[in-house]
Amino acid sequence: MLKKNKLTLYILVAMLLGTVLGYIVHTQASEATINSFAPKIRLLTKIFLFLVQMIIAPLVFCTLVVGIAKLGDLKTVGRVGGKAMLWFISASLASLLLGMLLVNFFQPGAHIEIGSSLADKAEAADLVGKTQEFSLDKFVEHVFPKSLIDAMAHNEILQIVVFSIFFGVATAAIGDKGKIVVKALDAVSHIILKMVGYVMNFAPLGVFGALAAIIAKKGLGIFGFYMYYFVYFLIGIFLLWGLLLLVGWLILGNRLPLLIKRILQPLIIAFSTTSSEAVFPKLTEELERFGCKDKVVSFILPLGYSFNLDGSMMYMTFASIAIAQASKIPLDLGTQLTMLLVLMLTSKGIAGVPRASLVVVAATCSMFGIPPEGIALILPIDHFCDMFRTATNVLGNALATSVVSKWEGELATPQQV
Repeated sequence: MLKKNKLTLYILVAMLLGTVLGYIVHTQASEATINSFAPKIRLLTKIFLFLVQMIIAPLVFCTLVVGIAKLGDLKTVGRVGGKAMLWFISASLASLLLGMLLVNFFQPGAHIEIGSSLADKAEAADLVGKTQEFSLDKFVEHVFPKSLIDAMAHNEILQIVVFSIFFGVATAAIGDKGKIVVKALDAVSHIILKMVGYVMNFAPLGVFGALAAIIAKKGLGIFGFYMYYFVYFLIGIFLLWGLLLLVGWLILGNRLPLLIKRILQPLIIAFSTTSSEAVFPKLTEELERFGCKDKVVSFILPLGYSFNLDGSMMYMTFASIAIAQASKIPLDLGTQLTMLLVLMLTSKGIAGVPRASLVVVAATCSMFGIPPEGIALILPIDHFCDMFRTATNVLGNALATSVVSKWEGELATPQQV
């Protein structure tokens, strides 16, 4: 936690230093100097982005294969798994749609224009052209892989997801022979997640380069964007909490306040550490004390950590479209709905680690022709957004486990706990 707090401090310091340097260049340098300075200082941002993109493909492949294979024979998942997936898919779609509706209503990206400062006009025009050309045919091309190696080389995430699903199901189907593969990929996935932490150490450089470049071009007016972005995101989170709690109350009735009381400590820990994985053991214990059977908790909760990240999914829609707005790249309704389906797929198998959502946003932005440099722009405020979305992920998984337990008749009464 201390290291995490240091990284947050370094990001804030880098934000301050980038702001100061950018403002000095903006006010003191000539236009020619500014035009020369911005691309060079932005190389720091590119380094960070390349490192993020480097880990996307192996992270998705390993975590998704392991998650599917650990389910065992899909035919034996049965009634409990079906009910769990019904909740997961419904909650995911609600979260994604809420994020899409709010970002279109509030238009946070309209408060800043990053297109001209992150790319030249020809590059921006090329990006817009690619977005306009996006069609069902191109979507199919992005989904079905001709080669896993080619898909990984070009970071075609949906193609990797499709291959991973087939690979995971096949691994589970061969039984004991597949266990060694699952164990190996599980170890690799933990190594990749460790690499995520290493890569995030370069985040201050990315923030410094992005802010210095854009403030040199635009001045201090961009900070209005952070205020609007964060406030609008919080409105979305509170609405999502209201929706989740309402559905939870309709199913759990007067048991809901007791559930909130039980999971209050895990919620606080998740909020402060920005890691839902940090509270997994404690959350398991509290859900069993609440009355959920251990066999249900041990099945639903790990599954939810890969398939039910409600706060993260709302944020990914919100962030992706906000970056497109800031880049002045129009996205029609059909494209945005396609983006929701993409996020629905690419978010699966990504563990609830700090800032993992940014990895998915980066991949999605690249796929839809949105400049991934926008990731570095929202990074300074991301830690604070991450606190709220991580707590939302924990709430969503606690509700999912409790609701499925209730549907299965496996939720003990308070007297039995």
